[in-house]
Parts: sequence; C-alpha cells; structure tokens
Amino acid sequence: MVFFLALRNIYKNFKNNAIIIFMIAVISFIFFLGNVVMENSNISLYQAFNSSLTGDVVIEKKGDITMNLFGANTPVIDEFFEIPVLPAYDYIMDIVRAQEGVKGVTSQVSGKAFLDVLNVRDPVLLCGINAQTYFSMFPGITLEEGRLLQSGEYGAMITLARAQKIEKESGRYPKIGESLLFTSGGALGFKIREVPLVGIYSYKNPGLFMNEIVIIDPQTVRVLNSIQVAASSDYQLSGSEEFLLTSDIDKIFETDTFSTQEADDEFSVEFLQSWLSESKSEINVNSAGGDWNFIIINLENSGKTGSFINKINKKLEPYDAVAVDWRTSAGVSTILLLLVRILFNAGMFLVCVAGIITVINIILISVFRRTREIGTLRAIGASDVYISLLVLYENIILSALAGAIGILLGSLLINEINSLNFRIPNDLIASLLGGDVINLVFIPQIAFITFILSVLLGVVISVYPIHVTLKIEPIEAVRQG
Repeated sequence: MVFFLALRNIYKNFKNNAIIIFMIAVISFIFFLGNVVMENSNISLYQAFNSSLTGDVVIEKKGDITMNLFGANTPVIDEFFEIPVLPAYDYIMDIVRAQEGVKGVTSQVSGKAFLDVLNVRDPVLLCGINAQTYFSMFPGITLEEGRLLQSGEYGAMITLARAQKIEKESGRYPKIGESLLFTSGGALGFKIREVPLVGIYSYKNPGLFMNEIVIIDPQTVRVLNSIQVAASSDYQLSGSEEFLLTSDIDKIFETDTFSTQEADDEFSVEFLQSWLSESKSEINVNSAGGDWNFIIINLENSGKTGSFINKINKKLEPYDAVAVDWRTSAGVSTILLLLVRILFNAGMFLVCVAGIITVINIILISVFRRTREIGTLRAIGASDVYISLLVLYENIILSALAGAIGILLGSLLINEINSLNFRIPNDLIASLLGGDVINLVFIPQIAFITFILSVLLGVVISVYPIHVTLKIEPIEAVRQG
C-alpha cells in the first residue's frame, strides 16, 4: 500500500521530482562513464603488460624504493638508480617452484644503454632474458622477422617500431645479422658490446615505453651493467686459476713462483690476458642461474594474485626479497592510472555531497508544500513508520530511476564513441587506454555499482526530510484547510 501511494505521489509531483531525477542521473552518468573508461584502461594495460612483459607477479630485491622492471618508480631519482641484483636467486626459485598455482616462471636482468645501428644512436631499455622460458611466458610478443633469441647465444631483438624509426632516420631498414653496438657508462667506466640482430618483433598491445625495449642475452646486459657474475658451483678451477686467486699480488710475477706450477698450467702473459678477458667471466653463467634482477611469475588464476603475494612474501622475508604485482613492476603509467582513478572517485564523492545537499533542499521544499497531505495522513492514524516509509520509498524510486537513466545514457554514449573510431594523438593517453583508437566496452559490474550508488543516494537524501516530516502535526492539516 505504501509503495503504490509513493508512486502516486511521484506522478502527482512530477515537476518537482524531475529536478531530483535530473541531478542524480547526471551524477550516475558521470560516475558510470568515468569508471568505465578507467576500467577499460586498467584491463587493456593488464592485458598488455601481463602477456608481454610483467606476468602476474614479480620478485625483486627488497628496498626503500619501489621498482619497475627497468628502474625506480620515482621519476626524480630514476636517472641515478641502479637496479640491485636479486639475492639468493637459487633458493628463491626453489620457493617459487614449490608454490601452488604457478603457471610459468622466468628470469630477467635489466639495464639501460645506448644503441648504435646504421649511424642512428638512441637510448634503449635492455631486457636480458632466460630465452629457454621467456617467450613461452609471453604470447603478446609476435615475431616479425628473423628468429627468437636462443638460450646461451649472444644476440638481440629490436621492436618493429624501432626498426621503422631506424629506417626513417638512416634511409635503410636494419637486416637480420646487422651489428648492434651497445654502450653504457658508470662508476667503473664505459662498457661497449657488439652483438648481432637475430630478430625483429612487436608487442600486440605496446604500452608507453615498450617499443624502447631491446630483448637481449643476459650475459651482455651483465657486462654492460658491470655485474660480477657468480660462477657455477660445479665449475672447477684449474691449478693456474686457483694459484692466481690465492697468491699474493706481488708474488704473481716472481719467476721462481711459477716454476712450481705444472707444465700445462704454466703462467704466461697470454694466460693472464686470457684469464682476465670478459668472456672468461661469463663461462657457465646459465648453469647456476647467474645474477638476475627479477623473477617473473604467471599464475594459473590471476584473480588470486593478492593472496599469492601475501603467502610468498612470508617465505621471502629471510632472503631480503619481495613480491609485487604487475602494476608496480609495469611502472609509472599503470600507477598513474590508479592515481587518476582514486582522484576521480574522490572528486565524485565531493560532487555527491554537493548533489545531496541540493536534492535535500528540493525535497524539503516539497515536504513543506505537502504539509496538508502529510498532516491528514497523521490525523487518520498513519504511524511514524508509515510516514517514514512513504518518504523513503519515494526517494529510492526516484534515485533508482535516475541511476537507470544515467547508465542508459552512458551506454549510448559509449556506443557512439566506438562508432566514431576516434584516434588518440597523445602517446600517453593512448597507452593508458590500451591503443591509439578508442574502443570502450560496457562493464556490467560498473553498471551494477552505479545503480547501487544511486539507490544509496536515495536513502541518504531521505534521512533529514523524514526527520522534518515526522514533526508535522495533524493540526497543521486543519490550519491549511
């Protein structure tokens, strides 16, 4: 009975109620459309990074500064930040492999250098990979020319976008087998390495910086980063090598010292040069795992990423390592999107507060105009609960209707935007939206949340008007005739 009376009152006072419907519909429309855009961006970014670069979980060395796969997430210090080597790599890998729900795991050593090819010089991000497991982890990497980097070989792969940029600047397209020269500098001086181009690839959905990445063998990255590679435990040193490691530096060049060495281990200048060569330090790197910056993990169920991170972080505490999600390891662009979403919804909260105040004032005006009606109901025995439910039902119905209208208008606008095939000229916005063409998808969860929010607004705007309504006495109806 109360519900039908509420419907009658809404129809009877439609002009006043139309303002309430309009205001709540506008709030619902903005909330729905804004969150649909950002959720589409979130999904696109997740698909791009998860299938091409970060996986679901990344394990890195614990520190005061959060890292992405190529540096610090704090832009101010990123230029001076060196990615630390992951400690206790073998033990951590054993922990990861023992975890339930792990679909795939690989390792990465990262760096930054300048790439020189065909007289074109550009800064690049180096992704030193375990080729044996890397490409099976990331289906978002598509081979365009050549072949994939193989385990144990020296070589590099560049993106199709970089190859086209080189062609534009040099007038010649880089060919497979072309020499790629990498240079880096640091406290230990300059490092130069030359490796062949083995393949050209593309990302199905490249993020903001992914076209800057060069996939390369980990040995080269370690040399460019001046990383001291730990030798394998099963690598046996020769007698001369043990002698060099254990002898006093002044005694190395004493001629009588080497007379005690076996003939096949006799010291010479040639032997010393060979032993000190950088290629010697890279023997058997892969057999012990070498020095890596990150362990990248794909889960069978990405929806359980949070619980997986919490569980494995407890086991990683003794090893000075920490597991982070894909968003942290992807870097600034994904964190920026999360920040924008938080700020947007904080702004929506303020809009809702302003809207609630305005709507309450409109409802109070309506209540005062209906003093005679409400006083009459109380005069014929309507209880406080009955009056309260009447006002509450009216406002909930209005808010629910407004929410539905806002969602409908938002859906129509999404379809209209998609039909325009609008291209985004800004690279940052394009990366946040997951492509250079706007293509938004209707998300039922956001629609449901929007509808619930509009209903809750109806409840909130009813609290004070109900309080005022219950103060109206039957005598007021008599006074107004």
